[in-house]
Amino acid sequence: MSTKSRFPARLMMTTAALGVAQVVHAGFIEDSKLTVNARNYYYDVDNHEGGKDQREWAQAFKVDYLSGFTEGTVGFGLDLQGLVGIHLDGGKGHHPDSNTFTPSDSDGSAPHEWSAGGATAKLRFSKTELRYGNTLSPNLPILIANESRLLPQTFGGFMFTSREIDNLTLTGGQIESARGRASTNSSGLSVAGATRDSNKFRFAGGDWKATKNLTLQYYYANLEDFYTQHFFGLQHVLPISESQSFKTDLRYFRSRSDGANGDVGYRFNNNGGYAKDPGEVDNDTGIATFTYTLHGHSLSLGYQHVSSDGGFVWANQANVVDGRGRNDGEGGASFYSWSDAVVGNFSRAGENTTMAQYAYDFSSVGVPGLKTSVAYLRGEDARAANGTGPDTHEWETDMRVDYVVPSGPLKGFGTTLRHGIYRGGGSPIVDTNQTRLIFNYTYTFF
Repeated sequence: MSTKSRFPARLMMTTAALGVAQVVHAGFIEDSKLTVNARNYYYDVDNHEGGKDQREWAQAFKVDYLSGFTEGTVGFGLDLQGLVGIHLDGGKGHHPDSNTFTPSDSDGSAPHEWSAGGATAKLRFSKTELRYGNTLSPNLPILIANESRLLPQTFGGFMFTSREIDNLTLTGGQIESARGRASTNSSGLSVAGATRDSNKFRFAGGDWKATKNLTLQYYYANLEDFYTQHFFGLQHVLPISESQSFKTDLRYFRSRSDGANGDVGYRFNNNGGYAKDPGEVDNDTGIATFTYTLHGHSLSLGYQHVSSDGGFVWANQANVVDGRGRNDGEGGASFYSWSDAVVGNFSRAGENTTMAQYAYDFSSVGVPGLKTSVAYLRGEDARAANGTGPDTHEWETDMRVDYVVPSGPLKGFGTTLRHGIYRGGGSPIVDTNQTRLIFNYTYTFF
């Protein structure tokens, strides 16, 4: 073939390549976002009844690159994440090998630094998005990524979100692994007390905004060989005036045993409380919260009842023991209730918990960015683990102050101070005072 005859073909190929590059650049690059979050964290746990106290200070950096989507009927994208933790000080003897704040070396001490990373591919068609990777951070009633420590918990698997129908958001997928908030490794999901895990957490559900002020929810989840769970939720906001409102939040969980649950390695410890069938999941939990808001003030009253046949269960609340005979830092997942407090979780069989919280937003008096709250929780009637002992009780007081610089050179710089005082009567958690001081700053490059 002559040079002259090859030229049109090369021209066509070059033009096509430039066209593809332009399409990719238009969505994938131009809509992308790169952020770096710096978190400085001081963590202090004072155990009043035995056990090591914990006092640690560390610095974390979280880098997120979130691409846009390529243009066209089906858009493609890619999210990348890098995590780095640096242990600044723990004080001799103040890093218990419990993996609640940082990983542990082979001798049980905290490493000087550690890191993790991951990627998630994403696809968009119409108003539906599909994501597959190991940087997933679900925030659903049946699975919540925990961000209460130095580095966030992340999950691996796939999940989709669809908004094809107005006022209805559908979500589903399968989670196959988790990287704990104090770990560099990934493992399957489990429950408290188990020594085995599962790589199949399947879920589906949706949020329907029935009216402007009313949202109804339903979700189903199955952690294979551990439990199935149904969730029903209702949220309603009643506007009273421009500066007043009354919010009702009702939640109900129904959890039952699945597969090998109850067998050796798959036993649920029912959060240290009673179980009608030891090692098995069998629970109904109802939660009601009512919040009155006036200007910057808000007052919340809540009640939670855990049924008497077994404790409330949630995914990945356990540390599965690794080959070294120690936990691998995979525990610490959050669950969808205010009883997931600073220290305790008020989740044992038969437990009835009441809550009162007062919060104030100082922006109403000309101090934007400053918020504070204080809460009191008291749990009664938790059944003894042996089923014959006296019912037990526990209580906790939590205080919190948040401030985010609203403007100027340090705009977005945030400070959080949290303090919890926990006391239990027969609870598996010892009497504890806990303090967390956190400094956060996120810089957006583009």
